[in-house]
Amino acid sequence: MTSRAKLTALLCLASAAASVPAKADFRSCLASLQAEAASQGISAQTFRAATDGIAFDDKVIELSQAQPEFKTPIWDYMAALVDEERVDDGKAAMKQHGQALANAEARYGVDRYTIAAVWGVESNFGKNLGKMPLVQSFATLICSNHRRAGFFKGELMATLKIIERGDIDPSRLTGSWAGAFGQTQFMPTTYQRLAVDGDGDGRRDLVDSVPDAVASTANFLRVAKWSNGQPWGYEVRVPKGFNAGAAGRKNKHAVAHWASMGVTRIDGRPLSGDGPAGILLPAGINGPAFLVTRNFDALYSYNAAESYGLAIAVLSDRLRGRSGVQAEWPTDDPPLSRAERRDLQTRLAAQGYDVGEPDGKVGAKTRDAIKAIERKLGMPQTGRPGGKVLEALRRG
Repeated sequence: MTSRAKLTALLCLASAAASVPAKADFRSCLASLQAEAASQGISAQTFRAATDGIAFDDKVIELSQAQPEFKTPIWDYMAALVDEERVDDGKAAMKQHGQALANAEARYGVDRYTIAAVWGVESNFGKNLGKMPLVQSFATLICSNHRRAGFFKGELMATLKIIERGDIDPSRLTGSWAGAFGQTQFMPTTYQRLAVDGDGDGRRDLVDSVPDAVASTANFLRVAKWSNGQPWGYEVRVPKGFNAGAAGRKNKHAVAHWASMGVTRIDGRPLSGDGPAGILLPAGINGPAFLVTRNFDALYSYNAAESYGLAIAVLSDRLRGRSGVQAEWPTDDPPLSRAERRDLQTRLAAQGYDVGEPDGKVGAKTRDAIKAIERKLGMPQTGRPGGKVLEALRRG
């Protein structure tokens, strides 16, 4: 057993040991939470209805303590989130819900393509909402003395207030293990601050009302200081010898400053635009480069990750009919779209490997299977779903 595997096993044992008293004390912990809820104006009836039948959820603890061994390269991240399938689905969703997007754009001053891109990245246009009950997840995290128990207590109280108001059916309040929910994945406290009624029915339902979800997302970006009419940025080419230390989302200067350093648009045209901008190098100096404005910061604020912000930005461009990333990523092993990942999983399953459902989502089973087939084919064992291993399987 490797040292990493030993550490993982020890963490799992520690987690299991810690959860035993937490499970035993779960009901008494719920009682204390009811007292807290009452102090915040949440009725006993609402609390009992929301917590009736819930139990300590070991899966939530497991997910909260997961230490991923594999860091997804930016090119794989982008290939899965901004592929032709998502662009086609996005255009169809924008056509179907065009009025809701137009209303949100007019009301909050955020263009419909950006709103739709957030929707697509967060839930694949409503297809992936998450299945874990929010109240049970939050109660488990609180009652297990999670290091962020105070944070999750605030989220639980916000969830109970959503139920108390009758905005969303309690059975529909499911999401990720950490509690993000709905079409555009708001945390409950974010919902309290920024969710709006987009369809005029007097409720703020981010789960089953697309107008509410897209309007709330537009409101979020408005508060994050999105400036309509200004681009998030665009792809650029930096000159040979460019100092990577000068790059960074926060290291903003006038566009003229970057132009004076020899930075051009990706097609060689001069830079354009007003206001401060930074240079983003998500894969380092040898990969694609982007000039990013304060609107990119608004996208970043949605999930506090530059890779996430870039996925939204590029998807929004693709939905407008523009090109995706033009420069080559610094890898000799091409990233795979979701369709190609499903193909890879199907071929691995045909070889007898357990990858679960071929759904394009690459988890531990798929990575283990890739390592095994790489070993069999005499390839370096990376566990990465790349073009080389897929091509090798296609060749048979």
